[in-house]
Amino acid sequence: MTFLKQKTSGAEPSRQTNSVGPVADFRSGLRKGIPIALGYIPVAFTFGVLAVNGGLSPWIAVVISLTNLTSAGQFAGTNLIIAGAPLLEITVTTFMINIRYLLMSLSLSQKIVPGTAILKRGIMAFGITDETFAVASLEQKDISFCYMLGLISCPYWGWAGGTALGALICSVLPPAVQNSMGIALYAMFIALLVPSAKQSRAALTVTLIAVAISSLLTWAPYLKQISSGWSIIITTVITCLCGALFFPREDV
Repeated sequence: MTFLKQKTSGAEPSRQTNSVGPVADFRSGLRKGIPIALGYIPVAFTFGVLAVNGGLSPWIAVVISLTNLTSAGQFAGTNLIIAGAPLLEITVTTFMINIRYLLMSLSLSQKIVPGTAILKRGIMAFGITDETFAVASLEQKDISFCYMLGLISCPYWGWAGGTALGALICSVLPPAVQNSMGIALYAMFIALLVPSAKQSRAALTVTLIAVAISSLLTWAPYLKQISSGWSIIITTVITCLCGALFFPREDV
């Protein structure tokens, strides 16, 4: 933090100082966050349905989405809660899945307007997701608190609103329809995975390794006794190590 505050503008000539007002900054971020929110709503709707269908009350599902903005981590953690997994297992699983947000926050901190208060930095970090990070990282100028607040507002409320909508509608849907909503989650992951696997041999290989390890932990005679939470942890760690070993980043 101290290092960031002491950096001068001459140290990074490519960065541009934010010259617009806070209102214009907020509107700019808000406008860029709308498409992200629209993409979140159907996924959050599915989360609301699955959470309530698993036995959680609608307001608990909404509170989870209001206090978390983690997508995959939320699904995994909620499934473990529904399954009655131990607290340690839930904590480690969600930590492993969400640790990427720590790296994103550290990366984005290099672009924050110098002198931004710790509280404001914390609010900005809370709203970082894969999509908001991608949009913010493409900015050529320093990122202000108002801009980031606008960027995360629509996705945040889109995620919470989609969850509320799914949780409330779940109570009136027939059981067969409720159960079929789980397919939407797998369809979303497939839609995200297939394009990357087609374009990258590394992504395809890592995916196949993850599938193989997960299959072993699910069906192998002795390994299948491992709980789902620890299976996710083991699969994530081994897959990441294999990816780093077989496909190291080339020096630029």
